[in-house]
Amino acid sequence: MYIEALKTTGDFLSISRGNEWTLEPTSFSLSNGTLVEVLNTGVIQFTPSTSTNKDIVLSSAVHGNETAPIEICDELIQKIIKQEISLKQRVLFIFGNPASINIGKRFVEENLNRLFSGEHSKGEGLINQERKHAQKLEQYVSQFFESQEAGRYRCHYDLHTAIRGSKNEKFAVYPYLNGKPWKKHQLSFLLACGVNTVLMMKSAATTFSYFSSNGFDADAFTIELGQVRPFGENNMASFEKVKTTLTSLITQYEVVYPEYNADDFELFEVHRAINRTQEAFSFPFADDVVNFTGFSKGSLMATDGNQEYLAEVEGEAIIFPNAQVALGQRALLTVVPLKSENIV
Repeated sequence: MYIEALKTTGDFLSISRGNEWTLEPTSFSLSNGTLVEVLNTGVIQFTPSTSTNKDIVLSSAVHGNETAPIEICDELIQKIIKQEISLKQRVLFIFGNPASINIGKRFVEENLNRLFSGEHSKGEGLINQERKHAQKLEQYVSQFFESQEAGRYRCHYDLHTAIRGSKNEKFAVYPYLNGKPWKKHQLSFLLACGVNTVLMMKSAATTFSYFSSNGFDADAFTIELGQVRPFGENNMASFEKVKTTLTSLITQYEVVYPEYNADDFELFEVHRAINRTQEAFSFPFADDVVNFTGFSKGSLMATDGNQEYLAEVEGEAIIFPNAQVALGQRALLTVVPLKSENIV
């Protein structure tokens, strides 16, 4: 049984990597009273003995090759178990796809971050480990939020790194809020993490952060913390603000962030999504062209078989370009500066 190793080292990441798709549940209490519950591989929950007012989900490794967020969460988990930090809030940590961590790829068979909000059960005959695991992860998040009384504060920060670099190293995706306003408080939280570039989504999605935002009214983001790098090659000094802010979030009863100032941010909205429908799909720009690069009106942005996509407005910018996605999936988002702010 792995419980003694976990108590001694706090190295839940290695235990999860050694049990890629399933891990026997267990629980124990730390000497400070914190309840530690392992729900499955990559899923560990902490409940302090004192009263709390927040339910916090911190996920990483939804794409296994995005190592910096994995290292950040691994460090936090170890510090909690070794009692180097003391929790004031309930926290659910999730390493989303341990099997893909082990092979150093985004996923094993299918992109896990396209399988939430029930997408895992759509498509006749489509069964794989990622689909099964997405359904389990939904259940764990649901149980975590629903086990407490209504009205408590909920948040879910899904930590990633991007395939490409970005004009601004770190940026966040704010899930579609179905007409509700975006929150200054949450933008101030992002700024404290060193993130000042935010993309406001205008439609539903099958991402992990949208699942929590839409289903449980949790404050949620997909947070991109730089570019994909192998383990050991991340400049962890560049993540100090993120680590400090997340540590404060889970170890303090209340956290005060600087007052929101619109001038501190670059806010974007989606102009359109371009899907890959043909095997012959390509971009006219190089692999090192970064996210948020703008194009002149009329410039070629993508070619899908015989279909050419040209920039429709001056400065239309690219984000998340990936010509290798499966047929029918989004290969590119284009964005423009946010035109009308609905922020409270």
